[in-house]
Amino acid sequence: MAIRVEESTFYLETKASSYIFTVYDEKYLVHLHYGKRIGTVGQMERIVDLDPRPGFMADNAAYFGMDGSRAEQVVCAEVLPQEYPCYGHGDLRSPAFHAQYKDGNRITEFHYAGYRVFEGKKALKGLPATYAEPGDRVSTLEIDLKDELTGLCAVLSYTVFEEQDAIARSVRFENGGKDAITLQTVMSANVDFYGKDWDLTHLDGSWARERHIHKNPLTNGYQGIDSKRGASSHVHNPFIALSGRDAGEEHGDVYGFSLVYSGNFIAEADVDQLDMTRVRIGLHPFDFAWKLDAGDEFQTPEVVMVYSDAGFGKMSRRFHDLYRTRLCRGAYRDAPRPVLINNWEATYFNFNEEKILNIAKKAKSVGVDLMVLDDGWFGKRDLDDCSLGDWVVDRRKLPDGIDGLANKVVELGMQFGLWFEPEMVSPDSDLFRAHPDWCIHVANRRLSLGRRQLILDLSRQDVCAYIIDAVAAVLDSAPITYVKWDMNRNMTEMGSALLAPEHQAEFAHRYMLGLYYVMETLTTRFPQVLFEGCSGGGGRFDPGMLYYMPQIWTSDDSDAVERLFIQYGTSMVYPAGTMGAHVSAVPNHQVGRTASIKMRGDVAMTGQFGYELDLALLSDEELEAVRGQIQQYKKYRDIIHNGALYRLRSPFEGNNMALEYVSQDGNTVLLFYYTVLAKPNPAVERIQLRGLDTNANYILEESGAQFGGDRLMHLGLNLKDKEDFSSRVFVFKKKQ
Repeated sequence: MAIRVEESTFYLETKASSYIFTVYDEKYLVHLHYGKRIGTVGQMERIVDLDPRPGFMADNAAYFGMDGSRAEQVVCAEVLPQEYPCYGHGDLRSPAFHAQYKDGNRITEFHYAGYRVFEGKKALKGLPATYAEPGDRVSTLEIDLKDELTGLCAVLSYTVFEEQDAIARSVRFENGGKDAITLQTVMSANVDFYGKDWDLTHLDGSWARERHIHKNPLTNGYQGIDSKRGASSHVHNPFIALSGRDAGEEHGDVYGFSLVYSGNFIAEADVDQLDMTRVRIGLHPFDFAWKLDAGDEFQTPEVVMVYSDAGFGKMSRRFHDLYRTRLCRGAYRDAPRPVLINNWEATYFNFNEEKILNIAKKAKSVGVDLMVLDDGWFGKRDLDDCSLGDWVVDRRKLPDGIDGLANKVVELGMQFGLWFEPEMVSPDSDLFRAHPDWCIHVANRRLSLGRRQLILDLSRQDVCAYIIDAVAAVLDSAPITYVKWDMNRNMTEMGSALLAPEHQAEFAHRYMLGLYYVMETLTTRFPQVLFEGCSGGGGRFDPGMLYYMPQIWTSDDSDAVERLFIQYGTSMVYPAGTMGAHVSAVPNHQVGRTASIKMRGDVAMTGQFGYELDLALLSDEELEAVRGQIQQYKKYRDIIHNGALYRLRSPFEGNNMALEYVSQDGNTVLLFYYTVLAKPNPAVERIQLRGLDTNANYILEESGAQFGGDRLMHLGLNLKDKEDFSSRVFVFKKKQ
């Protein structure tokens, strides 16, 4: 078993790492080690600094009660590497937990109260999370902490995915007292590290340039990221990594923290005056308070932690393996997914049935599998200023309805998909006129519009029921096998007409619970439908969404050059098969850049492949290139989606990008090489491959040339840049 307990010390062991903590003084959970796998730790006093220090709280001396009585010696909590610190006593750093009790006091003192170990993993009530399947080498440890004065219990959950080298953590709070408690800070995980010689890496950006990589050295004080937007957001992804100063793509210690949640979050590192670094991640305490009545429970979202002793590349491959196979679910988790064409950039709102069928016929002729009808098919939606919420077909554009169009597409031998934005409502809509209180709003305050629309209040059961019924009615009416689920604005005026005043600060999280309920209901009811997430592109590209939708539209910016940066950054955590990536028209509609059809295809091929343009406007030569791209993608998509990714060149560090994919059996290797801008008389770029068998030979499919695995890894290939916005793909087969 991957979890063992020796003399009140808990050892959590993956294939290559150890996470160790102990019970000190029969009360306190003290963190001892996270990193390379080790056997036993020995005496805690040789690991943890327990010496009294001047200037710190007097917990180092004997404690005196309010009546003047002398009590036992207690620890100085501020120098203790705590497993789950709470607010109120000697630890003056940021807590993992903070609450207010009936009498107004805000002091909590959790003490160790027991543990359980079991095989497998429990589901988290109402929340997405990783899971175990029968036969998996997965074990779970639950630690009970209790505050004796109030009866509040915290159950710390640790699930060890032994083969995937990952640990999933969450916390469940149980109010065993007689009075309500207001939770104010509820982190999903806390880890205290010794030293401050770390770099903090995170993924940030904005609409159309999401998930760019940023790495900064830690200094004393706070560094971190967050979202207060009601969604995980375009600005910051719910992921951070702590790494040694010398860590790179394939060397050095890296600790990754990824939150399985789609709403407001915080992830930060705090370096204190003794150069100890505290990492905490979970729900954002800003504008959050949860009234926990007697007998009730509250579950935090899950954090997935991955340690790598071989740089960011190994960390990413561990996340990829886990998220692809034990976070994504359903019929499309393992099955090859269709190559699609979306009409949005080909027609925008200006389409009719004839136009869509013409696109479908052309797409079918080059090998596309799925025709997707985007925005504009419902209500009176000729612009983006009306009709959201009115999910009734516009028969001006589609006189035979969605079912008529879908059946005609199916008759062509293709699948049919549809765009929705179910969480939104337009002020100019029948739904808003009938139910103006269904939107997120605060009484007597003005409404802010984003993209000329409002957000429905998914903390309400009646609103959730409406969305489920409206979407289901459309899916039941026609042979629809794909849904693009969009969400195009962030939250303002957060509040609900149905929540009592003492529950209003629960709104943002209750919204997410409502959304997850809606998604769980619809994806369960329609298992044959491939759901793709979208939020103005990549504004909600997070593990929480992947639990319901195994692929997400990576960004509204489909320019090939910008996608090098976006997809490279996204690959830090997320596997290629989760990244919707399309070949779009040129000049590109977001940046005006013109890249060749080859480069656009080669960039999109390293994600979930598709097209977003009018194929009728392409030349015969370009159409033949499209046909070849689809054939090549279908031939190698299993390797791209399920193989091991090695990032060989970063676009953030130069003029090139190179990605390598090695098949699970090690017999096929794909090398993608991209040039942004060509240089006159360029220097030779030598690309050294990774993950090969140094004792084997590999045959380059293009020419039949033979290379030793050791030669490819240690000497590499010489490549030269030829022209702006260009790409090359190399396929190597291991000689049997």
